[in-house]
Amino acid sequence: MSSPSPDTLPNVPVPANDADSLPFLSWGDAMTWEEFELLVDRTTVPFKDGFDLCFFNYVHPVRLQGHWPAHQRKETPIRISYTEWGHMDSPLVICVGGIANTARRWDYLAQALCDQFRVICLDWPGRGMSAWMPTQGDYTLDTNVEMMRQLMIHLDCRRAHFIGSSLGGSAAMALSARRPDLVDRLVLNDIGPHMPAERRRRRAQAVARHYVFRRPVDLFRRLGAAAKNEGPVTEDELLHNTYFQTTWSDGHGGRIYRHDPRALQAYAEEATKSIEQWPDWERIDGPVLVIHGMESDALLDETVAQMTAKPDVIAMEVPKTGHTPALSDANQIHFVRQWLLDRGPEAPFTCLLPPVTPRRLFGAGAAGAARPRAKTSSA
Repeated sequence: MSSPSPDTLPNVPVPANDADSLPFLSWGDAMTWEEFELLVDRTTVPFKDGFDLCFFNYVHPVRLQGHWPAHQRKETPIRISYTEWGHMDSPLVICVGGIANTARRWDYLAQALCDQFRVICLDWPGRGMSAWMPTQGDYTLDTNVEMMRQLMIHLDCRRAHFIGSSLGGSAAMALSARRPDLVDRLVLNDIGPHMPAERRRRRAQAVARHYVFRRPVDLFRRLGAAAKNEGPVTEDELLHNTYFQTTWSDGHGGRIYRHDPRALQAYAEEATKSIEQWPDWERIDGPVLVIHGMESDALLDETVAQMTAKPDVIAMEVPKTGHTPALSDANQIHFVRQWLLDRGPEAPFTCLLPPVTPRRLFGAGAAGAARPRAKTSSA
């Protein structure tokens, strides 16, 4: 018998002496959604009972409704979801993600920080468990900034540290510039005052469409390609993020992204031009940690150099990583924690990477033909 192709996913049994072990699973094209759920269940166990799922009503103000018909303009409540970790009397850290991220993407970082911080991880409107905005034109930077301001009122907190990835970092920069009284320390994950238009257009082409994943293998192919530059991300972390970034749709007969397509269309319309937030950047007067994926085409080396020329700004360089570092690796989390505690390095530094872990589901093997499902022995 010829040996299997290296691109063919293997059958991996779970040890028989584990009472809670999974059954034998099929892989590749043969994997079912039930088997996908069994795999994901393992990734959620470490976070069980570690946080509260919470909601608040963001009130969309009339001043941001200029594109609405005049007779329809009124203060409009939008239900926004977030996860809350840690003790409410601890220093507050608010985590805000990218254009297609959900709050659960922050689970690994939040769990690691919650012994010393109260950590809030936000679902942007139209993402995750949050409600959708009334119109596509409501998905704006101004909406995000106003929502973060109202979130702090809801949390009854005067100041907070902010950790923002990509879009979240742009919003956190704008908030820090407009309301410096609300922002203590700022972590910008692979985002700065400039992002090239060409890079934004490529991202828009990838996300601003409606995907239906009718088989797990289709989801693995898509998300594996999207995560190829995220650095040291394990298979379990990818499974975890993939599950919470998507949801089952009976109407479509598969999993779909857990976001409002209009939010991504709004991004696509904006992506015709570069991000230029230098006026906001100049107004920021506080400590900033810039996390830079060294292979990023979104945060350029020259932009990092300009940012770190400002007092109280340092960069953490992450090798072999593009846009954006996942911040689920222990080394990255260690430096973020130390910096939030004002114990970190005072000059730019490089974060070491852990050993690379193999990707069987999200790597090349996901495109291979499946081997037959293993059968249990009668012995």
